[in-house]
Amino acid sequence: MNKTLKIVIEILLALAAVGCVYGIYSSIMKPVNFNKEKARRQEVAVQRLKDIRTLQVAFKGVNNRFTDSIDSLKMFYNEGKMDIIMQVGSNDDSLAVVNTNKYKNDKAFKKLSKAEQNAKFMELYRKGEKLVFSISTPIAVKDTLFNNRPDFCIDSLKYIPFSGKQPVEMEAIVKTVSGVQVPLFEARMPWKALLKGMDNQLRINLDAECRDQNRYEGLQVGSVTNPNNNAGNWE
Repeated sequence: MNKTLKIVIEILLALAAVGCVYGIYSSIMKPVNFNKEKARRQEVAVQRLKDIRTLQVAFKGVNNRFTDSIDSLKMFYNEGKMDIIMQVGSNDDSLAVVNTNKYKNDKAFKKLSKAEQNAKFMELYRKGEKLVFSISTPIAVKDTLFNNRPDFCIDSLKYIPFSGKQPVEMEAIVKTVSGVQVPLFEARMPWKALLKGMDNQLRINLDAECRDQNRYEGLQVGSVTNPNNNAGNWE
């Protein structure tokens, strides 16, 4: 074997060794990188589902039901109002409780509307009488919710992040539970949409793992089949 051929063989063997090392490294790092990117995307998605839950709960507080439409939540946020309850006085103040009950048991006072009763209570309270009562004030939803979230964008709420604007899957029903009509909702983001563009085989494996564990193949908040107090499946 001449010297030149020997050098060529050594170079090829070295390249083959490097290729093997790189292949092993890539096979090890592929699931690591997949899980790292999955966690990053999941953090964004979970926050969006939490925002949907917050709006759904506020929507139900006004309308006594949930909605299956993100557009309805958007309209509610932009144009709706919700009552803010404020308590005046303290239930721990026994004199305030006694005075309040005295008025509530008065026949003439009972004939007043709720608004008139609150106005009367407020007038007496401002004059220095000890009372305890609650008043509600209608406030625009957008002036109440997410005020501490400068990054909140109502227009993004409709879409599964990183999916190329695939819409969030959402349902809302009223179900009889133990003889009581209970409004329920659920919002879903399947892994297939949330992890779009990532390693497809690893995503398929993730779906299979979820099915084996009888879990939803993605992120979900609320449930229309099993009431769960609007919990998320990541909690």
